[in-house]
Amino acid sequence: MEETISKIVLNEKRLRLTSDHVNRVLTGVFMAVGFSEDISDAVSSHLIDANLVGVESHGIMRVLEYVAQAKSGYLNVSGRPELMKNDKNFLEVNANGGIGIPAFNLAYDECCKTGENDGLSIMAIKNVGHTGRLGAYAEAAGKRGFLTICMGGGNRQTWRQVAPHGGAKAMLPTNPWCIGIPAGQTGPVVLDFATSKIAGGWIYAAKSAGALLPDNCVIDADGEITRDPEDYFSGGAILPAAEHKGFGLALIAELVGEALLGPSTTECHWLLFAIKVDQFREKTSFERVADEILDELRSCPPAPGSSGVHIPGERERIQRELSQNILQIPVSTWDQICDLASKYGVSI
Repeated sequence: MEETISKIVLNEKRLRLTSDHVNRVLTGVFMAVGFSEDISDAVSSHLIDANLVGVESHGIMRVLEYVAQAKSGYLNVSGRPELMKNDKNFLEVNANGGIGIPAFNLAYDECCKTGENDGLSIMAIKNVGHTGRLGAYAEAAGKRGFLTICMGGGNRQTWRQVAPHGGAKAMLPTNPWCIGIPAGQTGPVVLDFATSKIAGGWIYAAKSAGALLPDNCVIDADGEITRDPEDYFSGGAILPAAEHKGFGLALIAELVGEALLGPSTTECHWLLFAIKVDQFREKTSFERVADEILDELRSCPPAPGSSGVHIPGERERIQRELSQNILQIPVSTWDQICDLASKYGVSI
């Protein structure tokens, strides 16, 4: 499948701020609108990490969205994730309408704990708001020795963002998938992608920064290709990644989210699988062969105009190391966050 576009050139002046500084501001804002201190800190830390690894679409800009959703009642500020078993003795986490990040922290952790004993664990994650960057959870699980597969969907009535292959109208959410597997010396391989040609968050980021979208990703209300993010918000749609392949993956996630786990009361329902890799092969042998595979692929001669082969998840790990806990934030994004903080009496 073609790579889902995850980067936009945001040509804008930036500020350099420490992660501690940003965490204090974001946590204060979340608490000011009613979230508990522990959830506020967990959400803030997750968003900051997304910025540090270069995934700005799922980073601190999301505080604007989450606060608006909390004030409108779309998000339940009192909602705390609960681990439970359904009437079929099946594990699930109910987020109770809260932000999805604490629910996913709990779900991945509990899925891995169960998998330590049984080798395999399956869990539903229900009634969640936005989940943040899925790759963060898969990376953590991979470091614990787990192959994880996660898909989400089931609320197309609210989130009509993507046109089905062959169509010219937004009918599906971006219905993400995330797959992570332990590898060798460089850490887990993590594939985190929307089933659309571009993640919805990058369209918001482009709009906020006054940037153009990549070509051939979005259509306007008349079904014509556009690079203007405003056209998307005026009746346009995102195209599916890899045409029929992305549409097929989105459809599977929608069937899982609604037909299997639904109906969804907040954003999406999710299904998570966690498999302990040492159930199949001794750890040392697995890592040795994984390193051989990855090294061989990295040695591939680069295509014209390319910097070479990049293993999924490596770019984020390298970016995190280079950042040294310093965020480089577009001025317009930080100005909006400062306005929000001022509104709720949070010091900058």
